[in-house]
Amino acid sequence: MSKNKIGANTYLYPMPVTIVGANVNGKANFVTIAYCGIVQHKPPMISITLSKSHYTNLGIKENSTFSVNIPSKDMVIVTDYIGLNSGRYIDKSKLFKIFYGKLKTAPLIEEAPLNLECKLIQCLDYGGSGEIFIGEIVEVYIDEGMLTEGLPDIEKIKPFIFSMHDGNYWEVGKHIAKAWEIGKSYKK
Repeated sequence: MSKNKIGANTYLYPMPVTIVGANVNGKANFVTIAYCGIVQHKPPMISITLSKSHYTNLGIKENSTFSVNIPSKDMVIVTDYIGLNSGRYIDKSKLFKIFYGKLKTAPLIEEAPLNLECKLIQCLDYGGSGEIFIGEIVEVYIDEGMLTEGLPDIEKIKPFIFSMHDGNYWEVGKHIAKAWEIGKSYKK
């Protein structure tokens, strides 16, 4: 088998589709983001990267809070709409039923099955097109019907993923193995 060189780029798959929320000038605003990942386990921390031009960045910096809402595949149309339109020009606060948690300034989406409420820890700028926001997850909210044995159930949540370079959304596939178990059977 030969490998093709295709150039340095952001080909990390899959990319989770999220809706990031922040209050900007006292009003809830949302942006669709797929540049998102877990930073560490304890304390639980997450990173999101937003283009420097995003309106939402102002609110994250203003309040030092943000939310990461995990939409279900049933929310794909509104999720894409949010990503196509800036809060500078349209009022996204009326798109959802919004609630606030512990931090009081990170708008959370009731229709999203899973919500992470985050306190801003650090904003990083490495001179590129984006700003990286590191947040501590201070609380998680989930619809009761999305739990199995007290844990979030990916089959019930029905999140979707994004492939950046061909611009497509995808459903999460079927279960293939139990983590931290299947590898025990490996024989070289």
